[in-house]
Amino acid sequence: MDNPSPILPDATVLANATTLSNATQAEKTKFFEKLFMPLLDASYNFAFRLTLDEDDAHDLVQDTYLKAFRFVDSFQEGTNAKAWLFRILKNSFINDYRKKNKQPSKVDYQEVEQAYNSEEDAPQTSNTTDLRVEVLQDMIGDEVATALNSLAIDFRTVIILCDIEGFTYEEMSKILDIPIGTVRSRLHRARQILKEKLKSYAKKYYRVEEEEEL
Repeated sequence: MDNPSPILPDATVLANATTLSNATQAEKTKFFEKLFMPLLDASYNFAFRLTLDEDDAHDLVQDTYLKAFRFVDSFQEGTNAKAWLFRILKNSFINDYRKKNKQPSKVDYQEVEQAYNSEEDAPQTSNTTDLRVEVLQDMIGDEVATALNSLAIDFRTVIILCDIEGFTYEEMSKILDIPIGTVRSRLHRARQILKEKLKSYAKKYYRVEEEEEL
């Protein structure tokens, strides 16, 4: 969901920096604006999919950018800026927003285990269906969004990061602070659950259409 970007603090850009550790504040500002400001809309979209609330998403993005600017020295040049920024956003969401009354639902792994294999038995990438190919291509946007938003936060996040944002397993592992094996397992389960939800919506949708035609 696209939305106007939140207002961030202004800063004067003066010169370029070769290394952040030796850079002036103005050079760090220019580096930050060049690398991270183009990611503002993507950050908002990720924040909205996590919070499911426009105001909360704006607050989360602003908090994320303030933290990212404050700790920009810790960013390793040449690495994935988007993954680094999304990790800060994800941590801010967990630390700040789960403390509120709008706490996201938690995954009941015992219930999931009854339907799916354990993490050790989860299929590798080549055996896992890519939602972008099989499921999403024939579905309407609203149906996908409704099904995706209904997932528990842990499952919803891996779908967003992999199938929407296009992160690799390694990048997702760093963003979520979990092993790659857990990323694979969680993604496989999330895709299976989402596919079942989409099938339900599809059956309901087509049944309503048929009834309207009669």
